[in-house]
Amino acid sequence: MKVSTMIASVGAAGIAVLGVAMATTNPQQAKYEEYAVQKMTTYLKTDFCKKTPNFLQNLIQFNCDQLVESVNPQIRDVIASTTKQQNYIVFSIYTTDLKIDNLIPGYKFESVGAFNNFYTYKAEQQ
Repeated sequence: MKVSTMIASVGAAGIAVLGVAMATTNPQQAKYEEYAVQKMTTYLKTDFCKKTPNFLQNLIQFNCDQLVESVNPQIRDVIASTTKQQNYIVFSIYTTDLKIDNLIPGYKFESVGAFNNFYTYKAEQQ
């Protein structure tokens, strides 16, 4: 057997093993929803809540972090209803269009899921 044939065979086997590994670890939409809720909750707590003036919180007597935690199920429902999954067997692309109200700006997120992980590569205000 020639060396080039052997190298090509090993390379093809490696690609096949990688493809099988990616296909078996391609995360489903439920996992994406958990990821997106966690990211959204973290964003709201670290950015949005920190920008709310303390005197305003004291005036209307609410805790922003507690409010975010209390609406977690609703956040998941909104994400689930506004997300589209494109499944390519070895990876998936998730597109989420968050548009709640005309007074609040909408956001579009695009994420790729592979190897049981997610990477958000696009997040823009619409």
